[in-house]
Amino acid sequence: MEKVFQYIDENSEQYLNWLIEACNQPSVSAQNRGMIEMKELVKSFLSKVSAEIEEIETERYPIIYGEINNGKEKTLTFYNHYDVQPDDPIEEWLSEPFKVEIREGKIFARGVADNKGNLLARICAVHAYQQVYGELPINLKFVFEGEEEVGSPHLEYFATNFPEKLKTDAMIWEGGTRGVEDRRLNVGLGVKGISYLELVCRGANTDLHSSEAAIIENPAWRLIWALNTLKDKEENILIEGFFDDIAPLSEKEKKYIQSMHFDEEEIKELYGIKSFLKNVTGERLKEVLTAAPTCTICGISSGYIGEGSKTVLPSVAKVKLDFRLVPNQTPERVKELLRNHLDKHGFEDIGILQSHGIHPFNTNPEDPFVDVVLDSISEVYEEKPVILRNLAGSSPMYKMLKNTNIPAVQIGVANQQSNYHAPNENIYIDDYIQGIKVTASVIKNFR
Repeated sequence: MEKVFQYIDENSEQYLNWLIEACNQPSVSAQNRGMIEMKELVKSFLSKVSAEIEEIETERYPIIYGEINNGKEKTLTFYNHYDVQPDDPIEEWLSEPFKVEIREGKIFARGVADNKGNLLARICAVHAYQQVYGELPINLKFVFEGEEEVGSPHLEYFATNFPEKLKTDAMIWEGGTRGVEDRRLNVGLGVKGISYLELVCRGANTDLHSSEAAIIENPAWRLIWALNTLKDKEENILIEGFFDDIAPLSEKEKKYIQSMHFDEEEIKELYGIKSFLKNVTGERLKEVLTAAPTCTICGISSGYIGEGSKTVLPSVAKVKLDFRLVPNQTPERVKELLRNHLDKHGFEDIGILQSHGIHPFNTNPEDPFVDVVLDSISEVYEEKPVILRNLAGSSPMYKMLKNTNIPAVQIGVANQQSNYHAPNENIYIDDYIQGIKVTASVIKNFR
C-alpha cells in the first residue's frame, strides 16, 4: 500500500479541496435547503471514480446509488449520507457554517464530521487506488442517502425493493471517531436504537386565567407527576419490563468495551460537570455509556414561557422523551411498555405520539470482516484501535440490514470533540487523510 499512501499524501490538497467544495454546499434535509445541489455534487464526485450512478427516487430526497462492478469475488459497500443538521444557533459559530475555515489544523464547517468527511474519504480512497493500480481488487457499491438527519424514512424501502443493490459481502458504515489525546481510532460494531416519543396531557379546552387553578386541574402538574413515575431520584428507570429483553454482554464484548479510553477528568472539565450520573466511574462507566439503555427528557412545553409574566393556566402540556435502546429492545416494545406503565399508575388520559424509532444493530465481533478492518487500521495508525460493541448514539443500520447477515463496521474521520450537531463542527485535516488511507487498506485487504 505504500504507493497508494504516497499518492494520497501527494494529492492531499486535491482531496481536501473536494471536501471543502462539499462542505461549502448547504444540504439541510430538515429545511429543504440545498439538497438538490448537494445531490448533484455527490453524483459528480462518484463520476470521478467511474461509478455507474443511479438515483433511487423517494417521496423527498433520492438515495444516490453507485456501483463499480469488476467481476470480482467480493463486494464491499459504503453507506453514508449527504444531508446535514441545521446550522443554528448561528451566533455561536466562530466562522460561517457553510463556508469552510481552516484553523490550527482543523476544518470547520457544518457537516464536515457528520457526514461529508467520511463520504469524501471513501470516494478519495477509491480514486487513489484506481490511479495507482487501475483496477480495484473487489467490487464496490455506494449507498448515499439524503434523509439520515430526519430519521432515514426511506432506507427500509431501498432495502426491500432493491435487494440486488443491497447484496454485498460487507459494509463500511458512517461513523466512528478518533481520540483527541490518545489518538486511538474508535471502531464501532453497531449502534444503540432509539424510541423518540411525545407525551401529551390535556386539561381544559383552552388556556384559562391562573385564578381558575383553584378548581381546574393543571395538565403541566399532571404531566410532571407522570414523569416522576418513570425514574426515581437515583436515576433508575422504573418502567415495568423495560430491562427484560436486553441481551447480556459476551466476554469478548466486555473486553472490547474495557479497551476504550475515557478520560473522566477531561470530559467533566469539557462539559462543566462535577460527576457522572449515579457517580459511576472506571470500567462501569464505559459499560454504561456504550451498553446501557437510557430514558431522557429532551424538552418540556406548556403555558407561557416568554418574556415577562402572563398569569395563565395552560390547557396542554407536552414532553419529548428519548429512549436509547440496546440489543433485543425495540421502539415498538418500549412504547407498549410505557403505555402499560402510565395506565397502571393512573395516567390513562396521557397520550403517546411516536415521532420516530430505530432498532439497535450489532455486528458479530467474531465475523472475519472485523479482523479485515482491524488489520487495515494497523497499516495506517500507530495506536491500537478501540473496538466498541456499539456506539453510544443511533444510526439506521437496522433499517437496511435487518434480516441479512451483512457485517457492518464503523470507522470515521471525526474526533471525540468534533461538535456533532453543534456549532463549530470540525475534524482534523490529518484525520481526514488518515481516513482515506485506512479505507484504501480495507479495499486491498478484503479479498
